[in-house]
Amino acid sequence: MKKIKVLPGQSFPLGATLYEGGVNFSVFSKNCERVELLLFDKKDHSAPQYIIPLNSQTNRTFYYWHAFIPGLRQGQLYGYRVYGSFEPKENGNRFNGRKILVDPYAKAVLMETYNRQAAVHADDNCREAIKSVVVDEKDYDWEEDRPLKIPLTKSVIYELHVGGFTKHPNSGLPENLRGTYTGLIEKIPYLKKLGITTVELLPIQQFDPMDAPESLTNYWGYSSIAFFSPHNGYGTSNDPIATLAEFKDMVKALHKAGIEIILDVVFNHTAEGNENGPTLSFKGFENKGYYILDDFDQAFYKNYSGTGNTLKTNLSIVRRMILDCLRYWVSEMHVDGFRFDLATVMSRGFYGSHLQEPPVLWEIESDPVLASTKIIAEPWDVSSYQMGFFVGHKWAEWNDRFRDDVRRFLKGDRGVVAHFANRLTGSHDLFNDHKRDPHRSINFITGHDGFTLYDLVSYNYKHNLKNRENNQDGSNNNHSWNCGAEGPTEIPAVNQLRNQQMKNLLTVLMISQGTPMLLMGDEVKRTQKGNNNAYCQDNEISWFDWSLLDQEKALLRFIQHLIKLTGEIEFFNESDQWTSIEQPGRTHISWHGVKLEHPDWSDISHSLSFTLKNPAYSYVLHIMVNAFWEPLTFEIPSLTNKKIKSWNLLIDTSAESPNDFYNIGTAPAIEGSECLVSARSMVLLYGH
Repeated sequence: MKKIKVLPGQSFPLGATLYEGGVNFSVFSKNCERVELLLFDKKDHSAPQYIIPLNSQTNRTFYYWHAFIPGLRQGQLYGYRVYGSFEPKENGNRFNGRKILVDPYAKAVLMETYNRQAAVHADDNCREAIKSVVVDEKDYDWEEDRPLKIPLTKSVIYELHVGGFTKHPNSGLPENLRGTYTGLIEKIPYLKKLGITTVELLPIQQFDPMDAPESLTNYWGYSSIAFFSPHNGYGTSNDPIATLAEFKDMVKALHKAGIEIILDVVFNHTAEGNENGPTLSFKGFENKGYYILDDFDQAFYKNYSGTGNTLKTNLSIVRRMILDCLRYWVSEMHVDGFRFDLATVMSRGFYGSHLQEPPVLWEIESDPVLASTKIIAEPWDVSSYQMGFFVGHKWAEWNDRFRDDVRRFLKGDRGVVAHFANRLTGSHDLFNDHKRDPHRSINFITGHDGFTLYDLVSYNYKHNLKNRENNQDGSNNNHSWNCGAEGPTEIPAVNQLRNQQMKNLLTVLMISQGTPMLLMGDEVKRTQKGNNNAYCQDNEISWFDWSLLDQEKALLRFIQHLIKLTGEIEFFNESDQWTSIEQPGRTHISWHGVKLEHPDWSDISHSLSFTLKNPAYSYVLHIMVNAFWEPLTFEIPSLTNKKIKSWNLLIDTSAESPNDFYNIGTAPAIEGSECLVSARSMVLLYGH
């Protein structure tokens, strides 16, 4: 093997950093005995071209192993072997010098020959290992791209899967662009026409697609390997450097179209799984540094993520990695924010107990690089629920109580009306800080995890057999209702009712205080055929079916108009919560039932109406919700204000398109003092 010049290098920055004269490598490993840096040839990376032993005297500073290799350039493949004790039960160490390890700070990785099982078994996995890649972070023209900084009050989030959005053969894209960052660029005009402001991408940090039941694929991507690297599977080629550029092209194109990009990040666990899982990176560098281990037997992992392991996020080295990673995605990749999967894990200390003041969460909140970004918590993990009590003054939170209470009320459950009213008004009852901006509640009816909107009104039960877990996976608590038939049906009355219910759900989502989030394809009745846990279904069960744009024009039109309307009406863009006590400068909400000023808060109530008014606005709104199975006649307020001369119908979810939605300028007048609201429907009136 040829010799190569090796200089001492330096401990900072971590990862592989390209300079004019070569590359500096630095990696953390506290308790190992020795480290080897391996360099690979791109044409044949089945074996190292160079094996570079790092000298503990000249190539180590404290816990950091480092070297500077002159002459290396962008695209250089590399990896590490780390040697030391393998005594998990005794001391938590899992050093294994037969495994090639991914640099935790790798900005790109090569997955071309990766095999998960090879990283599980005891043999050398060099041929089938993931290789890290040296990246030139300055080698891209951003063309003056800047963050959009759209406030939450003006935001409409669209949760989508990069692969599934364009992977369907009927997407109209060439095969090489389907399911890619570049393919998403081609669909930006659709997103603009829909009216959303922000896309929230399911995980695009490099994940392990093999972490799934046999012969299936980890489709969602909640199985991270390299937190700094964009997922190779969404590139148009196997070239990781090209994929990196394609991701940046996507971000730049979205920004040019006025659309923000939020990343769903997974800092609660990794793809390495439990004690039976593979050694890919963190286990091999410093197992007990990166993971929370069992109190009594360190051979096992605490599993607050439900996936086998839990990252020790508040240990200094892990906390630093998370902050460095977030800063990188903002400063170098230009993303606009993050949604933190199972973020409650990040409030846990070294041994798993909850911390009163979790350092990593406060550092994320206060970091100056992240100051303009959106930060959104999924405020729970598998054994703890913190919704409404999450730390800080900036964090927004996924509001699953909004999802459940709205579903329950609109399908006719008893005892929900008061909860429903609170969800409409920013869920102030749930949050510890009652003065907080209601838009920090991220409201959603559906998300990637669970039924789609169409399936929510078409299935009473989950149908997950294709996941090969005997239908035991996925939630049984869906608050769904099939409207009279399980699954697809030709019964006109059932389909009509389903259409009404979908419009009801979408309308409540958009008119409620909080930031609305839509799930990819809900606007055109995307179905997963009753599968409420399609994490392993990389096929037409999960993909966006573009033929639905023509088939479901009516619902698509409805949500497009709804997004536009709520963006224009001031009531739905306020940072102060609506108040039932009249206060200067605040929007006043009056609650009613079928009789004015007489809301029915009883357990058997299935109806609610309310009026919104603000002295600063030249109009008022009156909204009637009938979740009862028979029509109800509602009294409507008299027009005593001289500025308000008539009531006009904007929305009637029981009507067929196009009569279910009117623009303000063309809305028909409502005569009289009453309004008939059909069974299981909503009406929105505009007074001006």
